[in-house]
Amino acid sequence: MTQVQSERAAAAVRELLAACGLDVDSPQYAKTPHRVAAALGEFVAGVGVDPVPALRDNRIPLEGAARADAQVVLLRNIRFRALCEHHLLPFDGWVQLAYLPGESIVGLGRLYDLVETCAARPTLQENFGDTLVDALMLGLDARGAVAVVEARQGCVSDRGPRQADSETVTLAARGELASPQQRADVLRMLSLGANRSD
Repeated sequence: MTQVQSERAAAAVRELLAACGLDVDSPQYAKTPHRVAAALGEFVAGVGVDPVPALRDNRIPLEGAARADAQVVLLRNIRFRALCEHHLLPFDGWVQLAYLPGESIVGLGRLYDLVETCAARPTLQENFGDTLVDALMLGLDARGAVAVVEARQGCVSDRGPRQADSETVTLAARGELASPQQRADVLRMLSLGANRSD
């Protein structure tokens, strides 16, 4: 896990504020550099963390008929927030995650941990979904994996076009779930009974 060099980061934020013409010696900005450094630490906590070993080390073997008849495992509406690597602005939303087990599964909590780890690093939404499905394929030897990421981009809502209600949807798929028919089946299952509230 990456540890932010707090004093160095705070000094950089102080310089950035000064470069923007703000009075960094005024009481209103006195604690801002350290607050920003601490917040940034949360957004980059996953840098350098490989999510695959945590999945691999916590696999639960499927036996006999369960292995042969393994069903798709789906998790809907996993909340996340991440930092866009282009503008260093947050984007946040939901992940719909599915995998087709091979010879093992993993506890559901590990899948939430996977999303949290992969979101805690500067990234792009398109790469975020790829990182999730690649980790499932490698960490679980899954036969297939799908990640649908729906997000509101800070760089779209808070600057530039300022489209606050716009959402971006990306889909990453691997293995047996990458075929058009299988992917369509998974997407249909993910939408069944979905009642996410914004």
